[in-house]
Amino acid sequence: MSSGFTTNNNPAEPISDREIVNTRIFNVSRELLFNAFSDPDHLMHWWGPEGFTNTFHEFDLRPDGIWRYVMHAPNGVDYENKSVFVKVVKPERIVLRHLEPVHEFLLTVTFSEFEGKTELNWRMLFESAAECNRVKKFVTEANEQNLDRLEAQLAKMV
Repeated sequence: MSSGFTTNNNPAEPISDREIVNTRIFNVSRELLFNAFSDPDHLMHWWGPEGFTNTFHEFDLRPDGIWRYVMHAPNGVDYENKSVFVKVVKPERIVLRHLEPVHEFLLTVTFSEFEGKTELNWRMLFESAAECNRVKKFVTEANEQNLDRLEAQLAKMV
């Protein structure tokens, strides 16, 4: 794996043409939102774009822990996925490295609470601008669908 991943101290700005950023404010506590990410019983119900379902094979939420799962597309295609957790700071941040086969990226999700609401910042950093540009059109929309599904799951958790 290349060392082309870097960090940025300003979460509202993309650090380069290698990054896709989605942000949303949820009307829930930071702890509840973090739980929707960290509990596989919740995560499996909202992870992925609209119409997708998941089968989790391994979910070890700790640094160097593995997350292996299959995303089942509505058209019947299965997508094998594997990620390695890099950093987990409850209830503030989850960083994971999504590995091949489809595309590789570093995902940083931060949870910032203010006035009883929580801002979620979803940052995907790719190793090259070419890879980011290749997936940007569908990934940006897929991320928004993912966050819509998260919002629906949160309503069931309250």
